[in-house]
Amino acid sequence: MNIRELKLFRHLVGSLHFARTSQACNITPSGLTRAMQRLEGELGHQLFYRDKRSVTLTPAGLIFKEYAEEAIQRWNELQSALSGDQALRGELSLYCSVTAILSILPDIFSRFRRAFPEVSLHLQTGDAAKALFKLQNREADISVAALPDNPPEAIDFMKIVETPLIFIAPADHTATVAYHGTEIDWRRTPVIVAERGLSRDRIFRWFANIGVVPNIYSQVAGNEAIIAMVGMGCGVGVIPELVLEQSVLKDQVQTLEVTPHLKPFTVGFCTTARNRRNPVVSAFLETAKSEYSWRTPVEHR
Repeated sequence: MNIRELKLFRHLVGSLHFARTSQACNITPSGLTRAMQRLEGELGHQLFYRDKRSVTLTPAGLIFKEYAEEAIQRWNELQSALSGDQALRGELSLYCSVTAILSILPDIFSRFRRAFPEVSLHLQTGDAAKALFKLQNREADISVAALPDNPPEAIDFMKIVETPLIFIAPADHTATVAYHGTEIDWRRTPVIVAERGLSRDRIFRWFANIGVVPNIYSQVAGNEAIIAMVGMGCGVGVIPELVLEQSVLKDQVQTLEVTPHLKPFTVGFCTTARNRRNPVVSAFLETAKSEYSWRTPVEHR
């Protein structure tokens, strides 16, 4: 096996989609298939279960995934040592939501690229609720995530920003929000909630604290989906204010003043103690720390 095949394997582990990996890695689908078959032949074990609808790792694939990641990291360290200069080389995979790309990452990325032009950055985007899963599953070196109420001990967290968790309603909410006097009648007001994640946990805890069983209209993936459904008049939703500020749909909704206030989100970069030993990861976090040093220090958990 060679380092090229290991990198193809690592990307495929993250995408679980042969067509996306072949396009991203500039290889034909048949070439990618042959590369994976060569790895399986050398190992004597099947690495992927594959059918017309899905690709998943086999038990052997999960074990080989750890080997591939360590081998690629050692290869990058070797290349840097043999280069004879002090330039930092390697790759960095980062997972975040689109909101983070628009509001948090631009200045950090620009600063990092100027300081470390030999490092390749790989960006994955998706539902913010999956950020810690991607990190713990080793599909990303760093994730942008909201700090959980009970953070895992193995996660290092660097605070970037704190943002309120707010209630939103349609711009014209007269037909959506039910009132009992001057107070919102939550038993009759439909609510859109996230299907997973911290905001879901906090809104259900909020309702429990006020003694109300919420009238759930829909459970959706992602904050943009919540904003879209609220904007169409389907109900009231809860999202981080930072998301609303960056949304192209923000003019379709309005913020509701609801008490008691929900606990705000603390958003930052997450990585593992193991990843902190990677000089590329450490360099990125130090760059982020310098960029946001006027806001907050690094916090380790």
